[in-house]
Amino acid sequence: MLLTVNVTFGVVLAVLLAAAATVAAVAHLGRAREIVVAGVRAAVQLAVVSLVIRWVVDSLPLLLAFLLLMYAVAVRTAGRRITKNGTWWWAWLPIAAGVAPVVCALLLTGLVPLKGIALIPVTGILIGGALTATVLGGRRALDELGLRHGEVEAGMALGLLDRDARLEVARPAASDALLPGLDQTRTVGLVTLPGAFVGMLLGGASPLLAGAVQLFVLVALMAVQAVAVSLVLELVARGRLYRDPA
Repeated sequence: MLLTVNVTFGVVLAVLLAAAATVAAVAHLGRAREIVVAGVRAAVQLAVVSLVIRWVVDSLPLLLAFLLLMYAVAVRTAGRRITKNGTWWWAWLPIAAGVAPVVCALLLTGLVPLKGIALIPVTGILIGGALTATVLGGRRALDELGLRHGEVEAGMALGLLDRDARLEVARPAASDALLPGLDQTRTVGLVTLPGAFVGMLLGGASPLLAGAVQLFVLVALMAVQAVAVSLVLELVARGRLYRDPA
């Protein structure tokens, strides 16, 4: 077992969370309260999920409902991070378009069985990757359009369509959303040993099998994130996702 869950575990966890919030406050990062709330929410949610999964893994309807809940939470989280107005719900498209084909391919090829114990963690990793890429891509694209609005108008004056002018300005910034996934994949085994690899080793799998599974997860994540960033950029360029004027 990697960690012993006891009183010491709880104390160390609380100290680390307090340290993270304190550093953010002292450095005036403006996220101290969010760090505390996120840490507490994570503890509560993981405790609940750990109990729920016991029933979900043995029931197909409950499994599908649980996966749908994961997706719905990801859509709302990503959408509200990108914009506060009613267009946030468009985040459903890049997340679904990135995750659904990969999950279907895994099921159809038999690489992942239709069992909760396998499908939940794999789908969760892919949804989480799509969420991150959608948020980063959408925010960067909208930030860039806000800063360089004059360039968009100049492009339109030269004859570009509104969508094309927006794409020319926002595309380079939005593509930066792929950098975390790219860096993680490029440095795997040299800088970090990701969760899937470590988890399989702790579960008794051979290092070769653990490495193969981790490689698959990383490549699948890159595919999911590439689709998510491409679509969220398209939504921004077409004006489906936008921010209200300040």
